[in-house]
Amino acid sequence: MLRIDHPLLPASLGSTRTLTSFHWGQPGSGAKVYIQASLHAEELPGMLVAHHLRALLDAAEAAGQIQGEVILVPVANPLGLAQRVDHKPMGRFDLDTSENFNRHYPDLARAVGPLVRDTLGDDPKKNVALVRDAMGNYLGGWQPGTELQSLRHRLLTLAHDADFVLDLHCDCEGVLHFYTEEACWPQLEPLARFLGSEAILLAKHSGSGPFDECLSGAWWRLTEIFADLGRSPALPQGCCSTTIELRGELDVSHALAEQDAQGIVDWLKHIQLLACEQPPAVPAFKCQPTPLAGSETLKATSPGLVVFAAVVGQTLRTGDLVAEVIDPIANQTQRVLAGVDGVFYARIRDRYITAGGELGKIAGATAFRTGELLGA
Repeated sequence: MLRIDHPLLPASLGSTRTLTSFHWGQPGSGAKVYIQASLHAEELPGMLVAHHLRALLDAAEAAGQIQGEVILVPVANPLGLAQRVDHKPMGRFDLDTSENFNRHYPDLARAVGPLVRDTLGDDPKKNVALVRDAMGNYLGGWQPGTELQSLRHRLLTLAHDADFVLDLHCDCEGVLHFYTEEACWPQLEPLARFLGSEAILLAKHSGSGPFDECLSGAWWRLTEIFADLGRSPALPQGCCSTTIELRGELDVSHALAEQDAQGIVDWLKHIQLLACEQPPAVPAFKCQPTPLAGSETLKATSPGLVVFAAVVGQTLRTGDLVAEVIDPIANQTQRVLAGVDGVFYARIRDRYITAGGELGKIAGATAFRTGELLGA
């Protein structure tokens, strides 16, 4: 295993933060998998999974099992990890810019399209290598101007040529669930099953430029760009990425983290990045994929105390009571009802809500939303 410390651009005199990556295997010897945790720095379950995954990968390396390359970044956001206000972690948004740490990544397809337009041909492997080289050249020429930009730049530099990208997050309270692009789902289906995902949200493009879609979206977008130009080079989906929501913020336990780390290792064996005599059997589905555009976000129309009637993981029917919002001054109660059939896969952790605030999400099977599909 190789450890590399990457200094980030200083934001202030006398202080420099560092991003640390751990590397197993040899570049170019097989598939490359990039895994990072806690890009939203207050979302800690993935950090503990990374801790246990590191031990499993060390053991695999000692046994000579690694047949490719794995990069693990257990603390993907040292900037947000240091942010606290009134003793509370503030790891989702950069306090200097108010930008979400997992938004505003560049459109790599538009950046590299002109660089490879005249060189792609009929050889899929050669085309993948050309696109990855172009991405590397683009990132090599990107001169970050802020600490936040240098973090984004370093993460993309580590991950841009990966076959698979796993971005480990969590919700406030929730069951284990997946977000991924439609083009990636066939390749990532076994991973969802190994991890026991209880909701799987698919979208062609969710919007807002999150880290995972910056990497996987570049490939299918390049295909569309070239089609508009009347060209059809042999260009496969060179990167499949996913955001994995590891339940809720308080689900930080060795038992769950060991289970999730083992699920990832079993998947690495399944894709033959880790050698084994008998690949593990792919478990049965716990759920079927649903469109992200079919996910209903429940909101409060008035402020008050929140009392949930539904628990995460519960299958709801339209009209079922999800929560009550109680105003003890006016002695009024707002009943919040499910608007779609589906799994109640996430809800807020706080028990007081202001008017218009989000309460939870239900994975409905029928798309009804358009535009930007991700929340702030």
